[in-house]
Amino acid sequence: MTARTAPTTAVVLVVVGLCCQEVGASLAVLLFPQVGPLGMVMLRLVFSALILWLIARPSLRGRSRAAWTAVVQLGVALAVMNGFFYLALERLALGVTVTIEILGPLALSIIASRRASAWLWAGLALVGVVALGGGGFDRLDPLGVVFALGAAVSWAFYILASAKVGAAIPKLDGLALAMAVGAVLSLPFGIVDAGASLLRLDLVALGVAVAVLSSTIPYALELIALRRLPAAAFSILMALAPATASFAGFLLLGQHLSLLEVAGIALVIVASIGAVRAAGRRARDVAEPVG
Repeated sequence: MTARTAPTTAVVLVVVGLCCQEVGASLAVLLFPQVGPLGMVMLRLVFSALILWLIARPSLRGRSRAAWTAVVQLGVALAVMNGFFYLALERLALGVTVTIEILGPLALSIIASRRASAWLWAGLALVGVVALGGGGFDRLDPLGVVFALGAAVSWAFYILASAKVGAAIPKLDGLALAMAVGAVLSLPFGIVDAGASLLRLDLVALGVAVAVLSSTIPYALELIALRRLPAAAFSILMALAPATASFAGFLLLGQHLSLLEVAGIALVIVASIGAVRAAGRRARDVAEPVG
């Protein structure tokens, strides 16, 4: 593969990964009547943990206390983030949920940039969120919005915890361990929510499909893409998640959005890209001071 085609291939991999995630989320929504949102969280985390464990085969020995603390923090973040996300999906359209959720990483990017222009992107995102509510939030389920905001905060903590785990434990070992922690935490809530549905092999098989589509394939493709793309470029591509989620919601779930809601999603995407670029410039300024 030439140096010129490598970035293009990486972009394709990221976009495919995003599409897989949203298809998995759409499939999860279809399963809510049978297993419930928290039952779906449990199925996703349990089977994601099993798949990652088979791939990474992480060792439980030789880990420092700090490494285990980071693993537990990431596991808690995974369980809480997925719980809030699926609870929001029960009440909000997929595109709307992902747009609100991305406010967490957006806030981190704005804080990291420490530039005056960051407040411009924050203001633009705020306008987008207001537009998302149809000019008010009367068209959105209030509890669904609360759950989506909880997912946004959890996503920010997930990013911080993931960085700690990545620095402390190599390869996919840390993620496999953290996913196992998240799976264990989700078990009691999932069992209560899903009940006897967990005895149906067809529903369990669909849970495996959600885990593969939402976790295994995207994580693998993102890992490959990150080897060929700068982190800033990768983050910008991830900002397209609301667009792919809206398309998947429309195509697979029949969720229609108004023009104002589409405009709101577009504004949040633009704000996310601008904030990521500003944070990238800040990092370069620190790393390469003038003079």
